[in-house]
Parts: sequence; C-alpha cells; structure tokens
Amino acid sequence: MNKSIMTTSKAPAPIGPYNQAVKAGGFIYTSGQIPLDVKTGEIVEGGIAAQTETVLGYLKAIIENAGSSLDKVVKTTVFLQNMSDFPEMNKVYGTFFAEDTAPARSTVEVAALPKGVLVEIEAVALA
Repeated sequence: MNKSIMTTSKAPAPIGPYNQAVKAGGFIYTSGQIPLDVKTGEIVEGGIAAQTETVLGYLKAIIENAGSSLDKVVKTTVFLQNMSDFPEMNKVYGTFFAEDTAPARSTVEVAALPKGVLVEIEAVALA
C-alpha cells in the first residue's frame, strides 16, 4: 500500500514532524487542525464559534486539495478545551455537515490544546 502526503497553503503548515494529511488505502487521514491564522500564525480570535469555523474551513481545504470533499468524511474527532463550548461548536459544525449525512464523531474534553486554543478537529475521509 502506498501513502501520499497531502499539503495545502490554505491551512497552517505543520509545526512538527507530521503532515496536514496522508492519503492511503482509499482514505484521507488529516492531522488535527487548530485555529491559527495561516498568514500570521496567531490564534484566531472570536471564541469557540470563530475557532470552530476556522478549523473546519482548514479541514475542508485539506480534504478538497487531496481530491475529496466534506461529504465524503466518515469520521471526525473534536477536542474541546471545555465541554461547555459543545453547543456553540456543534452549531457551527452543523453548517459544514448536514445532520442526515454527517460523519461519525467523537467529542472529548482535554486538559490542554496546543497554544491554548479552544478546539482541535481531525477527520478521516474517503479518497
């Protein structure tokens, strides 16, 4: 099985030994995306709604660059700094994924996220 590294300038560049996404075995596996402004590297301001919209926009760009689309996402994992942000995150999430065709999802509260962001999301999509 071959694997291909997928990258796009429409999402933040990796800040360590990982890639934005890897295509292998008919799937695209994204790394967790956090809300860093692509141009400045600064955290996107505006709270959980703005950060969730930014992160899902990055996932969309990465997945589309890899030749797929959000409607082919089969699984997401959402990491929240605070589970009380779930309702607002979920509202924004619903603007990217229709309820009747949404992917499977896990959402967990974590002790900390990189750079103190409020949300990180990763996805698996059909290639």
